[in-house]
Amino acid sequence: MNKTELINAIAEKSGLSKVDSKKALDAFVEAVTEEVKQGGKVALVGFGTFSVTEKAARKGINPRTKEVINIPAKKAVKFKAGSDLAL
Repeated sequence: MNKTELINAIAEKSGLSKVDSKKALDAFVEAVTEEVKQGGKVALVGFGTFSVTEKAARKGINPRTKEVINIPAKKAVKFKAGSDLAL
C-alpha cells in the first residue's frame, strides 16, 4: 500500500474527504517525526511504539576491496509492533 492508497483507505473508513485524510496523515507523520527527532517515543496502544535507538560505532569490511572500514555511531528509528498488530 502506498501513501495514496492509505489516504483513500482513511477517507473511506473515517468518512473524511480525501483532502482532510491527507492532512490528517501528514499531521500524524509530522508529529511522530518531531517527537522521535527530539529523542522521545510515541506509543500507540495496540498498534506499536516508535522510538530512537543508538547504534554503536563498529568495524566493517568493504566487500569489494576487503578493506576494514570504520562505521560511525548513529541513531536510528525503531518500531516495535503492538499486540493487536501481530499477525
